[in-house]
Amino acid sequence: MSVSSQVPTRVGNILINALKGGVVPRVGLEYITVGRVAEIDAILHDIQMVEDGGATLRFIVGKYGAGKSFLLQTVRNYATAKGFAVVDADLSPERRFAGTKGQGLATYKELVKNLSTKSKPDGGALPLVLEKWISGIQVSVKTQTNTSEEEFDELVEREIYAVASSLEGMVNGFEFAKAVAAYWRAYRDDDGAMKSNVLKWFRGEYPSKKEAKSDLGINFIVTDETWYDFLKILAVFLVGAGYKGLIVMIDELVNIYKIPNSITRANNYEKILTIYNDVLQGKASHIGFLMGATPQCIEDRYKGLYSYEALRSRLSQGHFAGTGLRDLSAPIISLEMLTQEEMYILVEKLQNIHCHLYSYDHPLGHEDLLYFLNVEYNRVGAETHITPREIIRDFIELLNILHQNPGMDIPSILGSNSFELAKGGLADEEIHAEFQEFEV
Repeated sequence: MSVSSQVPTRVGNILINALKGGVVPRVGLEYITVGRVAEIDAILHDIQMVEDGGATLRFIVGKYGAGKSFLLQTVRNYATAKGFAVVDADLSPERRFAGTKGQGLATYKELVKNLSTKSKPDGGALPLVLEKWISGIQVSVKTQTNTSEEEFDELVEREIYAVASSLEGMVNGFEFAKAVAAYWRAYRDDDGAMKSNVLKWFRGEYPSKKEAKSDLGINFIVTDETWYDFLKILAVFLVGAGYKGLIVMIDELVNIYKIPNSITRANNYEKILTIYNDVLQGKASHIGFLMGATPQCIEDRYKGLYSYEALRSRLSQGHFAGTGLRDLSAPIISLEMLTQEEMYILVEKLQNIHCHLYSYDHPLGHEDLLYFLNVEYNRVGAETHITPREIIRDFIELLNILHQNPGMDIPSILGSNSFELAKGGLADEEIHAEFQEFEV
């Protein structure tokens, strides 16, 4: 069965438009994923560890356009489909791990806003999670006993307090438990205003303890210093609500590298070190972290993660890993570029989707696809600078032009001498053999 016949039109439209714009679509990635088998297997092993009660941390490292965000999004979709809750955020000058102007709290707010589950894959799942937790307890109580409505509410409340109290042994767990109980009371009494206040508290939106105390009776709010501990509590709570764990995805670590002040950078790296140590020392459970970064923002000894000696000594590879030898159980997974054979399979898939989306026959045959890739890979500087993102954008642009200008062909667009310039690129028989192996 061809790829195009499997892709719904709505999904195909999102895929083509997002990829042409140079961004990663949030749906449909399973239709265009090629390669990355070893990397995905390593991350799926981490996800299994999270389900089993462990904690993990990985850095997904690759240059711009190499596929970091694509891989993170693919894992995000997989995790929610398998019953995990996922939060994700991109760092920026306003969102960091730590800062003097609430940047750490801003990251927490973005993460919680983007809380996604299988039934709410596009974020905003916090109310659903809380009500699913309450409903689960109600069902559990109902199956265990046959009581009057008044007795039933009393038993449910007792069970909710018992579950909530199990969180009290964690840092800030007592306040978290009080908020959960407050949400239960608001849910029971159909008090919309109170539910809204509790959700506001969970999202880190209360500006002061005084306001939280006045509205909820809780003398605590999420801050720059406490947001990470709060995520750890949330992970344990989510398991109690029926989810398999919490996956935290933080992309664009390069924005930490760009911080001009060395002390501020060090404070951010200190927070990353705390997460790393918690993961390895068993101080966190049911939570996994995936962080996207460029090689420079990891390896630079002056401003990158490796400028912080405690991180460099923990994260740098040993003496035996190197070119051709990878340790995929190490904290850093370096993304190698997709091979030319894998890129062939990808552009073939994209053409199928494009043709299905715009209802026309394939304009490009096997030789045409080779022609296009030869031109791309033999541009000046392509050996070190070409990325899948650039090739994908060029290819979709090419398909758009061919579709909108039926009288044109590949040589008229790319130049009649392009193939001569591209000699020494992809070997036709090599690609053909690989294509037969990967063909859908």
